[in-house]
Amino acid sequence: MTLILFDGVCNLCSGFVQFIIQHDAASRFRFAALQSAAGQAVLAAHGFDAATIAAEPESVLLELNGRLYSHSDAVLRIARELGGPWRLLGVGRLLPRTWRDAAYRFVARHRYRWFGRQESCWLPTPELKARFL
Repeated sequence: MTLILFDGVCNLCSGFVQFIIQHDAASRFRFAALQSAAGQAVLAAHGFDAATIAAEPESVLLELNGRLYSHSDAVLRIARELGGPWRLLGVGRLLPRTWRDAAYRFVARHRYRWFGRQESCWLPTPELKARFL
């Protein structure tokens, strides 16, 4: 299973999940909010505790083949897994990881101010509910 963990109260993150759903014709991705019990269980399985994530919340993490990817690596691997023209975003891996992750952190740090946040996690439609943990 390919699992995307996302900040469920972040409008940017919820929009990113909706984008993935629209472009994931094979329905390969599953989703869990970082704030959910399922999201917390996945983080714990990878050695993260709730306090660490609360102190510096990530916006998107990817669990693929038993490995957890974060920051720009998560976003670029998601693009690769989507296939089609989205694979071209993989050229971003040519940039040094420190640069990519610095840009990622900058956006993540300002995402609530720029895109807003919700009072509670985004809820999927009944048709999409099976894709969420």
